[in-house]
Amino acid sequence: MINDIRNTVLAVLNKNNYGYISPQDFNLYAQQAQMDLFEDYFYAYNYQVNKENQRTSGTGYADLKKGYVEVIDFFSVTANLTQGFAAQNYFLPSLTTTGSDYYLINKIFTGNTELERVEQGKILLLNSSPLTAPSTMFPAYTTEGDTATVYPIPTSGFVVGCQYIRYPKAPKWTYIDLGTNSEPVFDQTQPDYQDFELFPDDATDLTMKILQYAGVSIREASVVQYAGAKEAAETNSEK
Repeated sequence: MINDIRNTVLAVLNKNNYGYISPQDFNLYAQQAQMDLFEDYFYAYNYQVNKENQRTSGTGYADLKKGYVEVIDFFSVTANLTQGFAAQNYFLPSLTTTGSDYYLINKIFTGNTELERVEQGKILLLNSSPLTAPSTMFPAYTTEGDTATVYPIPTSGFVVGCQYIRYPKAPKWTYIDLGTNSEPVFDQTQPDYQDFELFPDDATDLTMKILQYAGVSIREASVVQYAGAKEAAETNSEK
């Protein structure tokens, strides 16, 4: 998908001699555009939840909320957390510990028991009373920096898992450089090649967002306006 989108972007820019964007710039714009649309999934999901609560959403094939759940779940990861330097500390998901950074932690659990997330300002108060202190039946955790602190202090062999939504991988259009005055040739066999992780339905929105960033870069307002108008029309048609 990434090569098709780049070809479309270049075709729009070259049609009226707006300018050229290098592969490096394209990859930067592509990464930002993908992140913009990725975050839009959550706003769109919330919008559909509100419509459902107001009883104005559809069912069956018209259940748009279900579609957004499926899209977001594509980025869902379940992994065990690595224990930190203290018995009750565990490193949160990262490229080093779980292989991917987290955008949103959905739950932390041990076995079939989910830990309750507690704010830092409340954990001392909870621990001050035997009636409210976290227990093995009702454990809890707090987060600080890149670690989670589990309460009560776990025993030996305690395994903590996490289900989270990871960031999409940064797209990268890779190529072969044929030398001076030659156009770079797309090559997806390169080890650092990465296609967009969004779904094909988002190709048009990705193209328009990349064009907006390109228009700002080359200081061409008409490109930004064109892409913005197309994006707004696409968004309105989805509501």
